[in-house]
Amino acid sequence: MYDIILDTLMDGIRLLPFLFVTYIIMEYIEHKMSAGTRRVVQASGRFGPLIGSIAGIFPQCGFSAAAASLYAGRVITRGTLIAIFLSTSDEMLPVFISQQVPIKIILSVLGMKVLIGMAAGFLLDLVFSVVKKEPQQEMDIHHMCEHDHCHCEDGIIKSALVHTAQIFFFILLVSFVLNFVISGIGEESLTEIILNQPLVGSVLSGIVGLIPNCAASVVITQLYLDGAMSLGAMMSGLLVGAGVGLIVLYRTNDSLKENLEITAILYVIGVAAGMAVDFLGITL
Repeated sequence: MYDIILDTLMDGIRLLPFLFVTYIIMEYIEHKMSAGTRRVVQASGRFGPLIGSIAGIFPQCGFSAAAASLYAGRVITRGTLIAIFLSTSDEMLPVFISQQVPIKIILSVLGMKVLIGMAAGFLLDLVFSVVKKEPQQEMDIHHMCEHDHCHCEDGIIKSALVHTAQIFFFILLVSFVLNFVISGIGEESLTEIILNQPLVGSVLSGIVGLIPNCAASVVITQLYLDGAMSLGAMMSGLLVGAGVGLIVLYRTNDSLKENLEITAILYVIGVAAGMAVDFLGITL
């Protein structure tokens, strides 16, 4: 229990700087930007999947959490959010480095995540804006202030601190429950479930990746390095895994239907990409 509590606190503390900086930026936009400037920021979102997929490969959960908050405020598009979620590497990179995995393999995995995230993000934005003719939504950061009752009129720093604290404690609560469950199941059990299951392995690995916790990426990466899953199965889990981003999305974005749709899209793309890797016989 001590280890579970310590891991939960450490995971949460690592997120604090990312959360605070995100809310400082959002509060600045809300308080300082003119309507014209906001339109420029929102218009630049069409290139979001490119920037987001590259930024997402850095080894931390904080960026996916920040992206979820930015999406809830309609600062970034749905495609950008999906691109970031798909490319987010969480703890994969530190595990690879600690296990002295060849740099060629590391760059290949990161490259696949970036390309898949970027392609999926641009495609989704195209589908929702052109095919489904979904109207572009206006930036609505003020909605988050009403949602969290943070009294943003009291200043940028204070309201950003309130937002950060609310999300931080919510993440701690959910992460504690998840760490407790993962501890009870055990890595060995996950290995037995996924071992020697080529296509089914991608489906199951994707489910593990949906666990909104950085520990999921550690387990998936280690299972691959131990030979307990194929490259495709690992890719499925790592693509679907968005760290605590999904927790923040469900906390900050009011539309449950939209949140479930984003979760489903993330899962389908991740698993399909993983299956494609195995089907094409790609190895590293």
